[in-house]
Amino acid sequence: MSSKARNAVDWTCRIVAAVILLQTLYFKFTAAPESVYIFSLLGLEPWGRIGSGVAELIASVLLLVPRTTAVGALLALGIISGAIVSHLTVLGIVVMDDGGELFALAVAVFACSAVVLALHWRELPIVGALFGGGTPGRRHALQS
Repeated sequence: MSSKARNAVDWTCRIVAAVILLQTLYFKFTAAPESVYIFSLLGLEPWGRIGSGVAELIASVLLLVPRTTAVGALLALGIISGAIVSHLTVLGIVVMDDGGELFALAVAVFACSAVVLALHWRELPIVGALFGGGTPGRRHALQS
């Protein structure tokens, strides 16, 4: 894959994942009925709703900052994996007649975050250093 194409895929996935995560914050932080319903079913209302919102905000920011992209992608994958497992085990695919939209958005965030992590895993603290990655500057030197 050319450097331009890789960069385009990287930034597209980062932006898509961050925008989806950020748009849910309004519902979580304003205690929208859908969010309260979901977290009540999970037995995590209100702290799970607020905590997951804070974690999603942090993941979104980390995804968009080039120096912290890998950590943001890993955090987003962890958060969204919990959401997907919740849909598959407790909530169901369709929640409050949404036609499966929340589940589809969770899958999109998972896919985008996985692509971003695949592109940036060498930048992860400890893991990247152990497997030949390291700092972002060193990553670019290794790829040329």
